[in-house]
Amino acid sequence: MNIQEGLPFPQDAAQAGMQESRALAAQHSRRNEFRTWDLPREAMGRVPREWRIQSGLTQDVPDDLAPFVAWFNSQPQARERFRWALRDSLDELLDGPRTGRWAYQHLTKTEKTYLGTAVEVNLTKEFDIDNGADLDWSIAGLDIDCKFSKDLGGWEIPMEMYRCADHGERSGRADHVAVLTWMNDDTSEWAAGIVRITDERLRWKQERNAHGNPVRAYNRDNKRKLDYSAKSEVYWLWGGLQRDLPTNLLLHLEPETRKRILNASLPGRATSGQQRVNQLFREVQDQLIGRQTVLTVAQQDDSPKRARDARIALRPEGIVVLGHQGSHPHVARALELPVPIKGEWISTRLVPVSSDDARPKFSLDGQFWARAREDELHSEPDPAPDIPDKREIDGQNRSGVDSGL
Repeated sequence: MNIQEGLPFPQDAAQAGMQESRALAAQHSRRNEFRTWDLPREAMGRVPREWRIQSGLTQDVPDDLAPFVAWFNSQPQARERFRWALRDSLDELLDGPRTGRWAYQHLTKTEKTYLGTAVEVNLTKEFDIDNGADLDWSIAGLDIDCKFSKDLGGWEIPMEMYRCADHGERSGRADHVAVLTWMNDDTSEWAAGIVRITDERLRWKQERNAHGNPVRAYNRDNKRKLDYSAKSEVYWLWGGLQRDLPTNLLLHLEPETRKRILNASLPGRATSGQQRVNQLFREVQDQLIGRQTVLTVAQQDDSPKRARDARIALRPEGIVVLGHQGSHPHVARALELPVPIKGEWISTRLVPVSSDDARPKFSLDGQFWARAREDELHSEPDPAPDIPDKREIDGQNRSGVDSGL
């Protein structure tokens, strides 16, 4: 038998297996150790007065930007996909399942500088954008670049994006177009604009040089920001300011509520992923909870299973945890709750009611159930029903669940 030349084959396979085992490192690893984080003391970003924009703007599309605007408008569900690409970019850096982080301010300085790259990468994949000849993107057959800033108006423009005789070989071959992206997780706001970059639209210093000429305002990387006056040249996609960046649930919880969730533990024992997820569904009811939140709270490899197991743990407390399978969406609609899709859950406290109760309700095995009113939340709970969770369920006759409406 011929043995291909290359790396030597380990003489002791068992020893080699031990050397490759992650378990040895995991015994003392602290990278994935659960920890809690303080509430941020500073805002994620700034919104200078000069760059404030409104929602619902009506703008004429400049002729030179029309191909790019038309391209975005032609993409199916472009606005929804864009805002979720922003959300996912930040969540990837937070890496909550392994770090427990839930706010931009928890990132290191190095990680913060990478957020713009993550946004560009995710938008590229989301919209399957081609590479440009001189710039990163090509849309409608034309070069365009993507810029991100956590500060509205803080986009930094390199020399190769615009023409300038003073830049020599570093000058761009044309005044290129840029997609300007921005988000603020603290306020759940975001925006996307398109503008053509020119030397005149970038910042200049107030002082002049020895020859009396204006001086360009470069940073140490020879980049310049857009001048405040350039705001009027930006075409804002989807009408300007958007106020629906997908919600960062943990960030926007009341501090005491978040503390109870992240510090949840069994008596006399350290905090556990299952106990934290149980507490999450106790504290946050009647609103959708996404996969990212569950992963961050549990911080375990099998975090989605913690959500399923929470159903069993919370049933004696009268709480149901609904998912996307089987009769669960039917029950959510009957109770007039948001309906979970894959990767989402919603919990609510139930009480048994009579058939003539006016509240939205459903019946299971002859018993009607409705969401508990405020005055019923402090009474001794009735164990919640075990709601069928089977993929093959189709309609009330097979599930045994009736809307009762």
